[in-house]
Amino acid sequence: MEITLNGYYTLILATIVLLIGQLLVKKIKFLEEFNIPEPVAGGLLAALIVYVLNITLGYTFNIQTDLQTACMLMFFSSIGLSADFSRLKAGGTPLLILTALVGVFVILQNGVGVALASMLGLDPIMGLALGSIPLTGGHGTAGAWGPTLENSYGLTGATTVGIAAATYGLVAGGLIGGPVAKRLVKKLGRQPIDNQTNTQPVNDDNDANKTMFEKHDGVRLITATSVIETLALFAVCLVAADYMSGVAKEIEWLAKLKVPTFVWALGTGVILRNVLTNIFNFEMFDRAIDVFGNASLSLFLAMALMSLKLWQLADLAGPLVIILGVQTVFMIAFAYFVTFRVMGKDYDAAVLAAGHCGFGLGATPTAVANMQSITDRYGPSHKAFLIIPMVGAFFVDLMNVAILQGFLTLPFMK
Repeated sequence: MEITLNGYYTLILATIVLLIGQLLVKKIKFLEEFNIPEPVAGGLLAALIVYVLNITLGYTFNIQTDLQTACMLMFFSSIGLSADFSRLKAGGTPLLILTALVGVFVILQNGVGVALASMLGLDPIMGLALGSIPLTGGHGTAGAWGPTLENSYGLTGATTVGIAAATYGLVAGGLIGGPVAKRLVKKLGRQPIDNQTNTQPVNDDNDANKTMFEKHDGVRLITATSVIETLALFAVCLVAADYMSGVAKEIEWLAKLKVPTFVWALGTGVILRNVLTNIFNFEMFDRAIDVFGNASLSLFLAMALMSLKLWQLADLAGPLVIILGVQTVFMIAFAYFVTFRVMGKDYDAAVLAAGHCGFGLGATPTAVANMQSITDRYGPSHKAFLIIPMVGAFFVDLMNVAILQGFLTLPFMK
């Protein structure tokens, strides 16, 4: 029996799922320690309940997809609206190097996924659904690409697989980052803070600007005017995304690329941000953008997870475990042998390696938590806390979209 929920019931259930997730994260220490998002905790519980109802009573639930799509587009619009390229000046050369390095990693991560999927007899596109889409991209990217892979490329269960892989990545990214960095720090001979004779942090040039991301929880007021202006920016992004999706279908070469709608929303946000701030000196209200973006992501994830069909994972359980296991080993090796060496082979580089493990498999909050576990014991790294949030928060998403589009045009992916 199929039960279809309209937009009102979908919104009500999504908010209930979020409240339950909030309670679970507060009460279960494991979920809190590994930065499992509240919509993921509540959404997975809802998905399990739906799964039990399906196998016992035969119920299948369908939700209002228009509302879910709108929330998804608002989230990716917020990424674009946050992509201020003038911040490149603050990060300097290390930011550019890490951004390029992460781009190489994303290509290799997808290569590993596609190769293993082909070896295991799966559709090569499944390698992307177990590659940078859920791992480097996270839950938001997995939920956004899932319908595209299902509808445009015929990959059944792509959303379910992606969400499952993204959840695994959050936990795995939090587990491996600390040990990798600690081993590198020990190789450098650096002692914990309590045992150091010199408490000055390595490579600290006392630049006050480098502490900006270590105070990310600073309070900023949101006024009615800033809310209205920010909503107007989101509206422009959503209208542009809808318009460009229609135009793309009429242009042959664009139609072949099958560009997801959220890419147009993200791209419009990037253009708006940099044109308005750099040419017209318009002051963006970043706090308002973050609030709308995070709220939209939470609702989108809750809706996506509520509609998961976990029974679709049954036939993929073995290959999924193998591919994700290899991806984890690859992340460890890359952070240890490549990220650390390329970023300078010093203490800052070790902390950066921990951060890369965090967002390379999980998300930026996981990266920050990894770095904090190291800096709390061995001393601060302003360099790492400056560039990791910028790379992990939006530069990696811009690269990920471009790289995924490139992979999907390759002959062996069709």
